[in-house]
Amino acid sequence: MQKRTFKDQMGRQISVGKLPGRIISLVPSQTELLFDLGLKDEVVGITKFCIHPREMFLSKTKVGGTKKLDLQKIRDLRPDLIIGNKEENDQHQILELMEEFPVWMSDIYDLNDALEMIRAIGGLCGKEETAEKIAMAIKNGFDKISTGSFEGLRVAYFIWKDPWMLAGKNTFISNILNRAGLCNATELERYPELSSDQIAYLKPDLIFLSTEPYPFKDQHIAELKKICPDAKIRRVDGEMFSWYGSRLLHTPDYLRSIL
Repeated sequence: MQKRTFKDQMGRQISVGKLPGRIISLVPSQTELLFDLGLKDEVVGITKFCIHPREMFLSKTKVGGTKKLDLQKIRDLRPDLIIGNKEENDQHQILELMEEFPVWMSDIYDLNDALEMIRAIGGLCGKEETAEKIAMAIKNGFDKISTGSFEGLRVAYFIWKDPWMLAGKNTFISNILNRAGLCNATELERYPELSSDQIAYLKPDLIFLSTEPYPFKDQHIAELKKICPDAKIRRVDGEMFSWYGSRLLHTPDYLRSIL
């Protein structure tokens, strides 16, 4: 059988012999995308963090967490395609899996990367038309966002406590903030750790406390209110800012609702 060759977002070429019929997804947002592409029967394994859709979470074999995979479970499932992500999965485990299976990796920094990923997975799995419809609907949704009076407000987007950690520049979250007309309050890149004094120095207009991966509570809001008394603080749905699959269909409406 003639091999089909594809390039992933890390620039690697992978070869598959046919349309994949046994897929393992190692990333929650991409698991949801596979379902929305109509591939629920082809997906045989997911991580314990792949909570959407509920139907997939309840019915599919769990192969560990995104950073700590059960490699033997993966081998037992005999996948003909594994789909992962450079940031969310452990490099050493991914390299080991690449020795045995076709592994397609995404590498997402902004909305354009996400749209490229959606189209690429559609092509890889024979769902080009559905993938294009999803990608265009997402693009159109973001194109119609009106930022209004919130244009240019500076936001500190918190993802962790002890230590305080923010989503910095050069992250997908920061790009989504920019798409909503907001400015990231920190100039630091990736996910910097900040002291209370450093947070106060930022003087953000808004503070967003993500619902994932850290469970922020009322006491954290009170603590940040003391550090940044002039900032407006609210919890926000982390999935809407950090899931880069088909959940992005709902992100523009969510951004409008919080702005």
